[in-house]
Amino acid sequence: MPPPKGRPAKGQWSARAVPGALFALHVTPGARRNDLVDLPEGGYRANTTTPPEDGRATAAVAEMLAKALGVAKSRLTLIKGGTARDKLFRLD
Repeated sequence: MPPPKGRPAKGQWSARAVPGALFALHVTPGARRNDLVDLPEGGYRANTTTPPEDGRATAAVAEMLAKALGVAKSRLTLIKGGTARDKLFRLD
C-alpha cells in the first residue's frame, strides 16, 4: 500500500540525509498528530502536537526531523525561524 499523498514512503527520508542539506519547514504547532509532509511547491510541512511555548515546538520538530532522517538531533542546526512558523534547518 503506497503512503498517503504528500507523505514520503518509509525510508525515503533517510535518502535525504546528505551533509549540508537544507530543510525548509512550515510548522503547525498544536496539531492533532506529529508528521512530516512534502509540499507540492517545495519544502515540507511539520505538524507537531507540542504547543509553541518556550521553543518546545521547535525542539519537537527538530527531534522529529532527525528521527525521520535517521541522524542524531545534534547534527541539525536551526538556521532561521526560532520563533516563526517557517523554519530552516541544515544537516551538518
